[in-house]
Amino acid sequence: MSISTADTTRLSAAFGDVLKVSRRASLLPLGMLAVALLYLVYTWFAFDMGKVFGAAEAERSVILSRDSFHYKYQLEHSQRRDNFSITVEGNRETEIAGTENVPAWVTRQNNETRVDLGDGHVAHFGNGFMDYTAPDGSVYQVRTTDEGVTVNGYRSILVDDRYYRFLPIGADPAAGLLNLEELAELGIIPQGASFATTKFEYAPDFYKRLRVTRSQVLVERYFFGWEFFWFGPKSPLAGMGLGEVWEVATSDQRIDPELANYEYVFLQFWRNPDWQHNEMFIALLETLLMALLGTFVAAGVGLPLGFLAAANFNPFFAGRMALRRLFDFLRGIDQIIWSLIFIRAFGLGPLTGSMAIAFTDTGTLGKLFSEAIENIDNKQVEGVRSTGAAAIQRYRFGVIPQILPVFVSQTLYYLESNIRSATVIGALGAGGIGLKLVQAMQTHKDWENVMYLIIMTLIVVIAMDMGSGWLRRKLTGPEAAKA
Repeated sequence: MSISTADTTRLSAAFGDVLKVSRRASLLPLGMLAVALLYLVYTWFAFDMGKVFGAAEAERSVILSRDSFHYKYQLEHSQRRDNFSITVEGNRETEIAGTENVPAWVTRQNNETRVDLGDGHVAHFGNGFMDYTAPDGSVYQVRTTDEGVTVNGYRSILVDDRYYRFLPIGADPAAGLLNLEELAELGIIPQGASFATTKFEYAPDFYKRLRVTRSQVLVERYFFGWEFFWFGPKSPLAGMGLGEVWEVATSDQRIDPELANYEYVFLQFWRNPDWQHNEMFIALLETLLMALLGTFVAAGVGLPLGFLAAANFNPFFAGRMALRRLFDFLRGIDQIIWSLIFIRAFGLGPLTGSMAIAFTDTGTLGKLFSEAIENIDNKQVEGVRSTGAAAIQRYRFGVIPQILPVFVSQTLYYLESNIRSATVIGALGAGGIGLKLVQAMQTHKDWENVMYLIIMTLIVVIAMDMGSGWLRRKLTGPEAAKA
């Protein structure tokens, strides 16, 4: 059924105000959406997001993600000392000694090394040279000379101190120079390789990397997993399978006369010098204790202050306002700022982290508890009062049962959150797992240790979430009511 023009005019005359309100209400969501889009455009330019994304290094993120879950064999021929070494993760403590321990994909002969990198990639190198053979049969001969690093008879020169150009050895630069892309198109270097006077570098794929400089020839091959996670490289148990370790642990013949074999096996794992399980566990325990101490101190102080800040328990307006402004002050300053203040005042250590958490959460929990107390049902308190109960008994049986769900749930929630906060605070110098994370990141090579620490933190957070959920159900759920 259609409405005529006359009907529309009549309705507009009779209900004009209502229709205007309706039109405004329909335009309001569109207006809010437009404001939100304008704000996003403003933030894009205000924070210079184009520059941020432009400066991002996707290749570096790939390398870091690879290093987090892989270990590498590093094969190096030193040009200066003319010697060869194989290490795991480039750590001299993990150097492989003796030809019988060399991996099957490595062949040594006449101080030269042949490495089968898999999938048809082969590297043959020695003092001052490397020949790389690609799966298609192409061979790239890299040499170190007085003029620098050369590849397949080509050298590099720096033009205008800004960029490299390339030409055959001995050729006149006036005859013409090639750029890196042209060099790759001619098959002089592999696609994606880096070539300069001081180095040649190429990563055929995610698991291989070649590098030649004047001082060294380096070949790296990556494998999935965490090498030497259970036992250190110099442990007698290194390389053993689970069955072999079980036989050692249950054997009557002691490896160490002063220790039972199962103790010896555990200590070899616990004191692993590469992964430092004992130090990691202690750091994680420090972080957990930092969060526990800070949260429970905040809850213990915040609850009585919450009573004093509640209007139905404290009739003095000035006192209530002073406490509420104290709560604002404590929670208005972030935990990180409090941590920096306490580190400056008391030095490094977990206590400073606990104090920072306690100060901030006292303000937050005190405010939440005071609001919960103000919203209680006074009939229950009056019922307890009618029995002749004293003030303490009225609080215990009339108020606490009503605010207990809020008290427990909020305290446990902040405990979970503070485990993460304690990690960040620890990175500033308060200790714990956060400090270990920063130390591992600063090396720029121990990213598998960084991932190990992150996984440990996640396990603790998940365990705390499950445990606090169970405790909440016991204390405030139907099971508590039945009890």
